[in-house]
Amino acid sequence: MFAGMAGDSAALDRAMRLCEEMLAKDPENAAALVWHGSGLSFQGSLAFRAGDSAKGGPMVGRGFREMDDAVAKEPDSLGVLIPRGATLLEYSRHDPSPERARAELEKGLGDYEKVLALQKPSWQNRPLHARGELLSGLAEGWLRAGDSERARAYMNRLLTETSGSPYAARAQEYLSTGSPPARLDWHCLGCHVAGGSQ
Repeated sequence: MFAGMAGDSAALDRAMRLCEEMLAKDPENAAALVWHGSGLSFQGSLAFRAGDSAKGGPMVGRGFREMDDAVAKEPDSLGVLIPRGATLLEYSRHDPSPERARAELEKGLGDYEKVLALQKPSWQNRPLHARGELLSGLAEGWLRAGDSERARAYMNRLLTETSGSPYAARAQEYLSTGSPPARLDWHCLGCHVAGGSQ
C-alpha cells in the first residue's frame, strides 16, 4: 500500500485486491477494512487531481466510511487507529473545504493521541521509527491546527526521546527559530532521510 501511494499503481492494485480478498473471507476484518478505506481515499484524491470529481467524490466518501467503520469495530486497535489517523492527517492538507479539512485534521489528531495513550505502558520499548513518526505527526498536526503550545510540547519530547535522529533535528529547527519550516511535512522522516534503513 505504501509503495502504491508513492506512485506504484501496480502495487496499489495488489494491495487493494489483497484487502478485498481478506474482506471477502471475513467482512469483520477491521485491519483490512481500514487499509481498503485508506486506499480508496487515495484513489479518490488522484481522481480529483485529474479533474474527475464525479469519480473522486464517491471514492473518498466510501473510503472515509470504511475507515470509520473499521474504528467502530476495533476502537482500541493500533493497527486500525494508526492508518486512519495517518490518512486523515495527510488528506486534510489537500481538502479544498476548510471546514472539512479542519474536521479531518482533528479526527486524525484524536486517533494519534489515542494511540499515544494506548502505547504508554510500552512506549520506551517502541522502535525509534514508531516513536518518531507518532510524535512528529502530533507536533506537525497541532502546529497546523494552530495550537503552537501543544506542538512545542511534542517537539520537546522529540528532542529528548529521539535524540540524534532526523525527528529531533527537525524539532530543533523549529524550536530554535520559533517559526515553522517552509514546508510542514514531517511524516516518514525515518524512512526517507535514513534511506529506508529503519
